[in-house]
Amino acid sequence: MKNRITKLLVIIFSVLVADQVLKVWVKTNFSLGEEIIIFKNWFILHFVENNGMAFGFEFAGEYGKLFLSVFRIVAVIAIGWYLFRLNRQKEVPFGFLACIALIFSGAIGNIIDSLFYGMIFNHSYGQVAGFLPEGGGYAGFLHGRVVDMFYFPIIETKLPEWLPVWGGNDFVFFRPVFNIADSSITVGIFSILIFYRKQFNSLDKKEEYNEGGDGDATRVEEMTSEKE
Repeated sequence: MKNRITKLLVIIFSVLVADQVLKVWVKTNFSLGEEIIIFKNWFILHFVENNGMAFGFEFAGEYGKLFLSVFRIVAVIAIGWYLFRLNRQKEVPFGFLACIALIFSGAIGNIIDSLFYGMIFNHSYGQVAGFLPEGGGYAGFLHGRVVDMFYFPIIETKLPEWLPVWGGNDFVFFRPVFNIADSSITVGIFSILIFYRKQFNSLDKKEEYNEGGDGDATRVEEMTSEKE
């Protein structure tokens, strides 16, 4: 059991360190919109920031951002509790725990941006942000923006005119810009869907069995007390 915990912690901290090192490097070396072409026009480091969820999706407004930050914290606590609770069950495969650990670490990675980046960096509009600026950061606690940089515009084309609604519009695949934390969450979720969907069913059955077992024990105790 301790060996499994060690492996899970290695996964979590590896994702967190890689995610934060790259984000800090981009934040302190790029201004917003600046980019470096890594491979042709297919793989680009393109610096953007967002107020919202993975892959640049956003909740509008200051209260939307605050709600999202609080929701992330609650979700991370729940995922962490679920992960270490599952680790106690020997029959749960390590691969499934590793997937949960990827989701957990990715969520923490983006939470760090939301919680602290607004306080420890100044803005990146038309300039490279400074770390711990004298005048303070660009936002307060819980209002930091998430740093994204991976951009894969593998297909860039114009949709045919005959296509309803979107005809004639420019089309880019894959348009969203994302980071290591987003990737970790995505890999964890899709791995569960592909390889471990049945695991949830088995966990549900175990819970039902345990609840039924507790009920049976209670009924036995009641019958015993009645006889006495």
